[in-house]
Amino acid sequence: MSNRLAQETSPYLLEHANNPVDWYPWGPEALARARRENKPILLSIGYSACHWCHVMARESFEDSEIAALINRDFVAIKVDREERPDLDQVYMRAVQAMTGSGGWPMTAFLLPDATPFFAGTYFPPSDRFGMPSFRRVLAAVTDAFSNRMGEVEATATQVREYLQRPAVPLAAGSLTPALLDEASTRLARDHDPTHGGFGSAPKFPQPMLVDFLLRSHRRTGDPSVLAMAQQTLQAMAAGGMYDQLGGGFHRYSVDERWLVPHFEKMLYDNALLPRAYLDAWQLTGDAGFRRVVEDTLAFVQRELLSPDGGFYSSLDADSEGEEGRFYVWTPHELELALGVDDATAVARAFDVSDAGNFDGRNILHPMTPDASAVLAGARERLLAARAGRVRPHRDEKVIAGWNGLMLRAFAEAGRVLDRPDLLSIAEANARFLLSRMRTGERMRRSYKDGRATLAGYLEDQAAVADGLLSLYEATFETRWLDEVRRLMRETLAAFWDAPRGAFFDTAADQEQLVVRPQDVTDNAIPSGTSMAVDVLLRGGRLLGEDSWIAIARSSLERLAPTAAKAPLAFGRLLAALDFELGRPVELAVIGPLADAKTRRLLDVARLRYLPNRLLAAAPDGDGRGIPLLAERRALNGAATAYLCEGFVCQSPTTDPAELQRQLETFSAR
Repeated sequence: MSNRLAQETSPYLLEHANNPVDWYPWGPEALARARRENKPILLSIGYSACHWCHVMARESFEDSEIAALINRDFVAIKVDREERPDLDQVYMRAVQAMTGSGGWPMTAFLLPDATPFFAGTYFPPSDRFGMPSFRRVLAAVTDAFSNRMGEVEATATQVREYLQRPAVPLAAGSLTPALLDEASTRLARDHDPTHGGFGSAPKFPQPMLVDFLLRSHRRTGDPSVLAMAQQTLQAMAAGGMYDQLGGGFHRYSVDERWLVPHFEKMLYDNALLPRAYLDAWQLTGDAGFRRVVEDTLAFVQRELLSPDGGFYSSLDADSEGEEGRFYVWTPHELELALGVDDATAVARAFDVSDAGNFDGRNILHPMTPDASAVLAGARERLLAARAGRVRPHRDEKVIAGWNGLMLRAFAEAGRVLDRPDLLSIAEANARFLLSRMRTGERMRRSYKDGRATLAGYLEDQAAVADGLLSLYEATFETRWLDEVRRLMRETLAAFWDAPRGAFFDTAADQEQLVVRPQDVTDNAIPSGTSMAVDVLLRGGRLLGEDSWIAIARSSLERLAPTAAKAPLAFGRLLAALDFELGRPVELAVIGPLADAKTRRLLDVARLRYLPNRLLAAAPDGDGRGIPLLAERRALNGAATAYLCEGFVCQSPTTDPAELQRQLETFSAR
């Protein structure tokens, strides 16, 4: 028999709908029952692509004896962290405080008022790995709640007080380029000079830090920061974390050299990483970087794009009960797909052996200079063979914030690579988000099966606005800017707390939790605060909204000194600081957008790395809502470019070569 999760849309919750555990979704019904019956709450948080979530489900939540203990002594609540990042943020912080680490599945025990008093992550069904069995944990918590309530409440009070303190100590100060220099110096200390990336195993992709390094190189000309970025991008693309055959990135590498990935594929990684590779291609001309961009977006289009224009959330790490089974190969499997000679060539080029490099099988990764050419001749046959395997489960919910990240990726790639097909996907996604995932001027969080029931968060509002800004720069259709204005005005009304001078992740009218969540750090995705600050700065200047710029600056003044000292946690915010302290390149092109002469002027900017750009184009310069276009005219009826930077303007020109010279002059400063 199904439990209450059967009525949910989240694929993760639906996976647990037939558990013998009497699961509730988070909501008033479950919380009221806990208070009425004075029972502790078992809160389990995970997500669909999480390997160890599946393991704990099989071992414990599908076990009738363990389920009976849970149903007798607890009110059990299951949460999809991707749908409810507010809950995940609050209770993960509690887990980290109580245990010194975190991760998923998250297992927390709460008082009936939802205050946590004990927590952990994965618990095995029997004592092993140095961990107590889940049965023992349940029994111990039940005993403490029944017989030592004073101790339980004391712990809960301490945790509550901890959660009410700022998660990140802030050191407000003035905004100077020295902050950017300090952040760059500290990043260099954390850089792995042997394998690229930052820190040691497990090693996560850090596209926002790569963005900051590329910006730092443009600002200072320092070749060492460019070398760090290039090495990191090249190492990731040459490792097993990148799907050499089908394109797209797995979540992270369990080793320091990017070979063995955690095999889930998340939408947000495959939105943020192509942008870093795209910027690096513009800056260096490395054809390998462009190939990664195009192959990754082709993977997204092929495997994560829904028929109505939304992007699905993830692909699971597991298939056939094994992590990574869909992606790995044996020599025999290569021979069946390619024949002996071609299989031998691929095996030599991609480290495929009988011994294997991953649990007796092989993760493809290039080992020879001709590896790319070898794979090109075998790719279609290998993809066809792989397509016959059991595919990893796909989480088909659409998350607004992650879609905003992908919207920007497709829009920027479409513009920079001159790919109208990618722009068409971006435009379809924008129409979907604004028509199916918005109520009034507020984004919803997730969409599935025609339903978008959950209120959106700061990251949803800001990420969609961010994507729409990039879509305007790619199409110059003012309707997208109109939507940015609407979304950001609502963002300020709902999420900005003027007395505290801070953004909160939940709106003022959303459900009040133990503490109102406010995570300012950039983790796997940029924080809602970082994205909001960035959009307010860029959109404020493009749209002439001075109040936006003032709010963004006040946020930077609170956060930037801390970001400079902890750059690993503030990559996107540092990019916004670079924009604010730099000299934005303001380019206005006046001329019919379909005219070849107009396009040639825009192509000059399209092919250059201009991270701090403001682009606007129109047939005439009436400045409707875009001050950059005001009082600008086509010279002698010909398409004309107006270039300014840091309050200094060049002479308007109709000549693409002259515009190129002007941009080079600015870049040399």
